[in-house]
Amino acid sequence: MKNHLSNLLLTDLINCRSITPDDAGCQDIIEAHLSASGFKCEVLKYGEVTNLWATIGTEKGPTLCFAGHTDVVPPGPEKDWDFDPFDATYSEKYIFGRGAADMKSGLAAMIIAAQEFISNYPNYHGRIAFLITSDEEGPAQNGTKKVIEELQNRQEKIDWCIVGEPSSKDVLGDIVRVGRRGSLTGFLKIRGTQGHVAYPHLAINPIHKSSPLIAKLLKIQWDGGYESFPPSSLQIVDVSTNNEANNVIPGEVNIIFNFRFNPSWSYKKLKLAIQRICDEESLNYELRWRESGEPFYTESGFLRDTVQSVIRDFNGKEPILSTDGGTSDGRFLAPHGIQVIELGSLNKTIHKVNECVPIADTPKLTEIYLNIMKCLFIE
Repeated sequence: MKNHLSNLLLTDLINCRSITPDDAGCQDIIEAHLSASGFKCEVLKYGEVTNLWATIGTEKGPTLCFAGHTDVVPPGPEKDWDFDPFDATYSEKYIFGRGAADMKSGLAAMIIAAQEFISNYPNYHGRIAFLITSDEEGPAQNGTKKVIEELQNRQEKIDWCIVGEPSSKDVLGDIVRVGRRGSLTGFLKIRGTQGHVAYPHLAINPIHKSSPLIAKLLKIQWDGGYESFPPSSLQIVDVSTNNEANNVIPGEVNIIFNFRFNPSWSYKKLKLAIQRICDEESLNYELRWRESGEPFYTESGFLRDTVQSVIRDFNGKEPILSTDGGTSDGRFLAPHGIQVIELGSLNKTIHKVNECVPIADTPKLTEIYLNIMKCLFIE
């Protein structure tokens, strides 16, 4: 199992120090594998970001796209790791390294599965594609988002997409993500009047002004959930004044908050709701927004039903269909009518020190992806 092709490829990918947005040669390795199997590979670079679009087959049939990212988050203090985070290390049961779970194991499994499928079933009717970026863990502006815009301009069609993000919890395939919540961050500046703490009547304390607003926001039940989605939530993530003296009432306070919201809401509706609440508090404020992604949801359909069936046969039980977690690049794909699901490795160690995957899991994930392709194109 250690020498399975998918684990050998995973090892090569982990050994690339691909801290976002640096691909560090990962996509060269992937392109070599795919080209050897007949894929037409195209490198699309936007700024510092490297993207790979690879296809094989005919557009006269449906297109299945495997999507993923080669970039990883920084390892943090490398002295805290038991191993070099960019030198894949094997123990009795695990492969360690930054990106092992998120998501180089998913990439390795996809690529080897696609190669096996093409070799074993050369007469399938349709097209297999890969959309791989080095800009998922970063701002995510020059990666999948830009590539999809380019493909739309070319009128290239994608019917189904499997994103190889680490979705599993306890057992490989126990959770399949069929959607994600949206993310909206607000940057609120509340202005007061700076002054000496001994003369509060000559100042306006913006912290005191903001406290009733924060209390009101935290008491609101935004909704009761939506189909497979949990209730929308708001979290205050930072409150700061940049005040360096303890005898000065600050002139302004800056508050950062984030919404994770289900399809009950849209960017526009949330922004209007917050602005209305701020206006009710009679605040002197300025509000900016960062839109990270609208929610998406893949209804029951051929892709989702096929994935459920394959997992059921593989594990002997139904996978849980989930919409939890943060954002993913699926948010750039789903708005174009593409059926999107996320299926990948165990996520227990993602972004942690000593990130790892079980040695047995990447070959198993390869088999799952291979069976999905067989069901979509052959059976």
